[in-house]
Amino acid sequence: MTAKFSRRGFLATSASAGFIALHPFSARAAAGQAHLRIMETTDLHVHVFPYDYYGDRPNDTVGLARTASIVNEIRAEATNSLLIDNGDFLQGNPMGDYIAYERGMKEGDMHPIIQAMNAVGFDASTLGNHEFNYGLDFLMKSLAGAEFPVVSANVALEKGADPTKDKTLVPPYVIVEKEVTTGNGETHTIKVGLIGFVPPQIMNWDRRHLEGNVQARDIIETAKAFVPQMKEAGADIIVALSHSGIGEAEAFDGMENASVPLAAIDGIDAILTGHHHRVFPSKAYDGVAGVDTAKGTIHGKPAAMGGFWGSHLGLIDLMLERDGNEWRVVGHTAEARPISKRNEDRSITALVESDNAVLASVQKEHDETLAYVRRAVGKTDAPLHSYFALVADDPSVQIVSIAQLWYVSQMLKGTEQEGLPILSAAAPFKAGGRGGPEYYTDVPAGDVAIKNVSDLYLYPNTVRAVRVTGADVKGWLERSAGIFNQIEPGKPDQVLLNPEFPSYNFDVIDGVEYQIDLSQPSRFSPKGDLVNPEASRIVNLTFQGQPIADDQEFIIATNNYRASGGGKFPGAMGDTVVFEAPDTNRDVIVRYIVEQGTISPSADANWTFAPLDGASVLFDTGPKAAAYADQVNGVSIEPAGDGPDGFARFRIKL
Repeated sequence: MTAKFSRRGFLATSASAGFIALHPFSARAAAGQAHLRIMETTDLHVHVFPYDYYGDRPNDTVGLARTASIVNEIRAEATNSLLIDNGDFLQGNPMGDYIAYERGMKEGDMHPIIQAMNAVGFDASTLGNHEFNYGLDFLMKSLAGAEFPVVSANVALEKGADPTKDKTLVPPYVIVEKEVTTGNGETHTIKVGLIGFVPPQIMNWDRRHLEGNVQARDIIETAKAFVPQMKEAGADIIVALSHSGIGEAEAFDGMENASVPLAAIDGIDAILTGHHHRVFPSKAYDGVAGVDTAKGTIHGKPAAMGGFWGSHLGLIDLMLERDGNEWRVVGHTAEARPISKRNEDRSITALVESDNAVLASVQKEHDETLAYVRRAVGKTDAPLHSYFALVADDPSVQIVSIAQLWYVSQMLKGTEQEGLPILSAAAPFKAGGRGGPEYYTDVPAGDVAIKNVSDLYLYPNTVRAVRVTGADVKGWLERSAGIFNQIEPGKPDQVLLNPEFPSYNFDVIDGVEYQIDLSQPSRFSPKGDLVNPEASRIVNLTFQGQPIADDQEFIIATNNYRASGGGKFPGAMGDTVVFEAPDTNRDVIVRYIVEQGTISPSADANWTFAPLDGASVLFDTGPKAAAYADQVNGVSIEPAGDGPDGFARFRIKL
């Protein structure tokens, strides 16, 4: 578990930028002191080129090739440095799907994201939850080409008496022997321990690949077992590669976003975080217990989260001091460097150019991906967009639901489930939020290509069907309705959406009709915890014009993530599955469009907001939404000026 690396940074100049100012730690290091810079990418999701494959256009806000172009300059600011990736690199855009579903991975093949990471020169990486989306065989064949160690401590092929006795899928940690230069020019070897963690929820999210093959342990339990072992093995400092968000301060078994209690563990010196698709340090985490966004620390220890898709490079700078034969951290700073900036007129300015060597490493696969996503599979006679998917019945969600319903109806013929009414649940994946004001589905009328289907359905989920009761249907919809803030009747311009609620958990169920009473509190918290058991936002719930009885039975077509407990929806906790499809939801959508030839998507307004006299609400969406505002059924929408960060604001009168 020990690897030797020596990457020397430039001291004062860079070929691309001329003079580079040293970080104060490098400039002021005395004899016996060394400055170590730790650089982080996280949640790359196969974004190498600065290109939006879904939109089939360049995108200056993403791409490892852009991030890589500043790595050498950032290395040049420090006497000593390490470059780490924090997971979720293998899946997340059409290039990843092209490799997984079209080209495949044979023994000896190179995955393009691994090729690119090799070209950049990473020192180590950990696994994220999306590394498991294509199965263990695909994952291990992909990792075989990595010229850097990949670690993860809490995924075991076989569990032992404690985490240190587990047979882990990949090494739990690595100790990098890093040659560093001190302030007086002397060189020493420092042993940097790097240990990785992934949310144990992978066992639900990718159950079909993982159940019976691996087991996941709690992050905190695992860290407490391994950190002392790493110290005994000689690690001078320990950096946690936490593919886990910054969440609650108090640990509980199986927590998904465990970076705060992880930082509190004695022996861990710094935290690289991810999974949240956010930036740290930033005001996004103001007020979180244990977190100091001004200092960039969690429980007093430096931390960084480098955005997503290559948008930022997370930086932790450590001033290390030699004390006898040991090193200790005597100073630290943290920041996140962006590759682009948004201007006041909403335009984007690239702050860096792409690294040509990184582009060249995957040029062939990039070209093949473009051909893959441009294939037409049918036509649509109306636009498919998600600008209003969170506030009204929506055509981009409707087409997903219709395709799922079409498929499951065929699959259940001849089974004991045949004859039960079939509903279909789907959510908008691209609906702004953390993805920004351009992050929406927008497919014009005309040809529908694979890139458009990928745009409609981002994830390589597979179809599932669950058997539920009428009470479950209502509970499912109550869970979805948690995306809305409670609205006071008679009060104008209240904020409608809860920013802590992700759009992919806003399921709309087709096949029933219902209204949402926003004057009521939400029954569930954004994370799915029951907080108001008596609350009832879902009113006038009917099936074929008749009220739904609690004991009435239904089939709901959905995906493996939801059916296995993802999002904690009533009726979808893994024990109600009656059909597991071999096909992905995307493939089903493609097949449906191919069979239909031309689709005519139209929202039928099967759900609306219940009237609230005198109340109005505000919500933010993409600026391009203005072209479609007068076409939305079941709700009155009007422009309300500019929103923050490039979004446009609209008003709904209830």
